[in-house]
Amino acid sequence: MKNFSIRFAQPSEAGLVLDFIKKLATYEKMLDEVVGDEALIYDSVFVKKNAEVIFACEDNEVIGFALFFHNFSTFVGRSGLYLEDLFILPEKRGLGYGKALLKHLAKIAVERNCGRFEWVCLDWNEPSIKFYKSLGAKPMDEWTIYRLDGEPLKNLAKD
Repeated sequence: MKNFSIRFAQPSEAGLVLDFIKKLATYEKMLDEVVGDEALIYDSVFVKKNAEVIFACEDNEVIGFALFFHNFSTFVGRSGLYLEDLFILPEKRGLGYGKALLKHLAKIAVERNCGRFEWVCLDWNEPSIKFYKSLGAKPMDEWTIYRLDGEPLKNLAKD
């Protein structure tokens, strides 16, 4: 890894964050599900601080990103670090940048006294699954994620 660095995204880079979100969504064949825009990313990440973003850089050029936030484990009794998105440009994969981002996030989790570091991975993404397992991550096969969005969410929220 030549001239590699990791840094936090700056408010002026909300458009770049959105660009990487779209790159990830394209890779996951889910681009049509991206409804956020630059203003929403700016407000959510840099004003409300609902999430944080770090960039992986090579020669000061952004080649990857990770978006994360804190959740809370009632069983552990403290916050955890939840990785929502991680993406490395295809031409930069296999060079250690993804692992470096995960190591950096693990360091943040330890520094912030988080009890866990968690993320989800699409079932078809075998290269990532193999990579995560090589780091010692274990799949939580006994858990199923449930989601409410759109009309079902609005319907449940009604009086």
